[in-house]
Amino acid sequence: MHLEGAEPFLLPGGRHGVLLIHGFTGLPAELRLMGEYLNERGFTVLAIRLAGHGTTAEDLSRMEHEDWMDSVRDGYAILSGACDVISVVGHSMGAVFAMLLSVEADAAHVVSLGAPIMIAPEQGIEHLPTREACVDRYVPKARRKLQNVPQGANNTYRRMPLVSIHEMMDVIAILCGEIARVTAPILIVHGMHDHTADPKSADYLYENVRSVRREKFILPDAGHLLPLDMGIRELVFARTAEFLLDGAEREE
Repeated sequence: MHLEGAEPFLLPGGRHGVLLIHGFTGLPAELRLMGEYLNERGFTVLAIRLAGHGTTAEDLSRMEHEDWMDSVRDGYAILSGACDVISVVGHSMGAVFAMLLSVEADAAHVVSLGAPIMIAPEQGIEHLPTREACVDRYVPKARRKLQNVPQGANNTYRRMPLVSIHEMMDVIAILCGEIARVTAPILIVHGMHDHTADPKSADYLYENVRSVRREKFILPDAGHLLPLDMGIRELVFARTAEFLLDGAEREE
């Protein structure tokens, strides 16, 4: 069983591929509009589904962060068969995986959308029980219903396994340990009203990656759902395409 919107999608285009990675409890459908925007500008786009997502919360609870990373590696391998150059765009936890992928594979560019290097204080992450105490425990998950988004983009788990939050925190810690190995050109996008990923995350990334080309794009009126919010997503899509296309021109 899969939720509507959980299907990965491939949009064939040119020899420059873009791998799209959704976030924790997210779905490929959340990146559909961005994928179509980039595809219209000549990119081949593949949006993957992370293991344990888009099915049941119980499935998610059985996944470790290495399972999610394997989903990313598989997507990269598929796209490598069709493209000469691959850039990676990730939203939220997907941005963490995008940066980790760039450490172990050849990524022409990385675009980080709302990476949760630091969790926003209002999430109360300090109250998360120990991993052992989180086994088989779930908490309700609510998200406002978005208008004018693709079919399936509003689908999400109604509850979240606490043990999976530990897996997310672990992979964030791994990235922080590897951050000096992130050298690909990177665009760091963040909303100042992000109540999931603390906006200080963008400063941390900008100051600690070793990319010669690194750019920070801060949206004063944006929250966390950068690829979906009307009035925000258009700015994010345009800035992302500009970054990827400008990079391609520099490489020629």
